[in-house]
Order: sequence, then C-alpha cells, then structure tokens
Amino acid sequence: MRRSSRLREYVDDWQSLVLRIEDALELASLDDETIRQEIELETGEIEKEVEKREFTALLSGQYDQHDAILSIHAGAGGTDSQDWVEMLYRMYLRWGEKNGYTAEILDLHEGDEAGLKRVTISFAGEYATGYLRSEKGVHRLVRLSPFDSAHRRHTSFALVEVYPQVESDDEVEIDPSDLRIDTYRSAGAGGQNVQKNETAIRITHIPTGIIVTCQNERSQTQNKENAMRVLRARLLDLKREQQEAELAQIKGDHIKAEWGSQIRSYVLHPYQMVKDHRTNYEVSNVSAVLDGELDELIEAYLRSSIGQ
Repeated sequence: MRRSSRLREYVDDWQSLVLRIEDALELASLDDETIRQEIELETGEIEKEVEKREFTALLSGQYDQHDAILSIHAGAGGTDSQDWVEMLYRMYLRWGEKNGYTAEILDLHEGDEAGLKRVTISFAGEYATGYLRSEKGVHRLVRLSPFDSAHRRHTSFALVEVYPQVESDDEVEIDPSDLRIDTYRSAGAGGQNVQKNETAIRITHIPTGIIVTCQNERSQTQNKENAMRVLRARLLDLKREQQEAELAQIKGDHIKAEWGSQIRSYVLHPYQMVKDHRTNYEVSNVSAVLDGELDELIEAYLRSSIGQ
C-alpha cells in the first residue's frame, strides 16, 4: 500500500507538471504583452521543477525511497578517530535536520576518553537511502590533534555504513531459530556499567554471522526492537549485495567502497579542503560541510554513478 501510494503521488505530480506546461504554452500562443511577465515567471518555476525532477530521477534504485539506517564506526587513530566519529555523527544529524528528515538514535557507544566508538542512526523521510548511500565507505580526517600534547598532525579514519530500512516482512524473512539473543548491562564512557539491569541487547544471526547490539534505550524491549530493525536492514543490504554480485559477473568488475578504501578526505591542516575521491569533487569550506552542507558532494556522487 505504501508503494502504491508513493507511485500514485509520483504519477499525479508528473501529470500536474504536464498540465502546467500545456497551460503556459497556450498562454504564450496568445502573444499578449499584458501577460508576458506572468508567462516568464511561470516558465522559470517550471524549469526549476524540471531540474528538481531530473535530479530525483538519479534516485531510482530499488531501495532509494526507503528510510535509512546509518552507522559510524571508529577506525585507526585511537582517541582522534573516536572524536572523528562524533564529528561525523553531528554532521549527519545537521544534514538530516536541514533536509527535513526525522533522526532517531538507535545505538550509541561512547569513547574511552572522548568521542564515540560507534553510533547508529535511523533517518526517516523521502529518499533517505537514495541520498545517504553516497556516504557509504571510509571517511578520512587530517588535522592537528587536540589530544596530542605536541599538537602534531594526525590522520583518523571512520567507517560509515548505510542500509535501507525494511518496510515489510516480505522483504526479509528471519527464522527465530537462527537468532542468538544475549542481554547485558549498558556501558558508558570507559566501559563502566551505567545501568543495574541487563537492558542492552546483542543479537547474532547465526547463518550469516551478523552481530547487532543496542543499548541506547532504558527498556530491554525497545533495545530488542531497535536491534531487530538494524538486523533486518543489514540482511536486506546483504541480499542486495548478493544480487549486485550476480550482476557484476555479467557487467564486469565493480569497485565497492568498503573498509580500507577511503571515499572522502576532510583536511583541516595544513590547508582546508574536503575531497571526494570517487568524483574528485572538492569543497574548500570544510566548516560548512561538517555543519551538514553535504548536498553538493552527494549530488556530484549521484551524477557520477549514472550507468555504474
């Protein structure tokens, strides 16, 4: 029903645009100077709408319209990498806020000294997966470390994973007998327990070896529900990857943005620049990017990925 409603809205919007174009053409054929300004204004609005729809056409993947689950994991770089995870966490929250997405923190593990070891966020809204899939891969930060007493330059890494959220049980079937569910106490910074009850959940999907943890909520039931949301999303993504692997045998080699293959660098010293290594697109205003201004980088990636 959701898919049917979405498609109906899509068709209705196109039909409405066609009617606007036909009306504008009819007015233009009258060659009346008194309505010329009105026609020019309407033509400009139609052009903007067509450009918007042209870009939306890039988001035509099977799961692009789904809500998304985004996870960030600290990589090489110690405390700096955990601080980098927190910076990316803030960046994506700001991006979601600016673009009208509803963000929900599903899981969050604080760092030993600062920052975050990992965090998982749900983004609800139109084309969340379509936009955020451009962020999947390793993100590299170069800066003068605030955690180094000598204030030397450090390089930190963080891995961003993006999964489409499952919209119906038909998309992913999970046999309860395939799950091992463990409970434990939620932990805070430095690993200390912050709750007396075992509310944190660890779910292992035995056939695939996928492990999902969730400890952000105070209720074990809520943590289990959130962990299952993430597990379904990861299994759906695994299913998608298997389908792509089958297609790759026909199409040829396809380079994936996985751990160890950085997709983007954020340089704060000795100069300031954000560079996407897949598109070579560069932005000099690093502060704006870290404040959620990601649209230029996302659009450049989506345009470059046409035909891949």
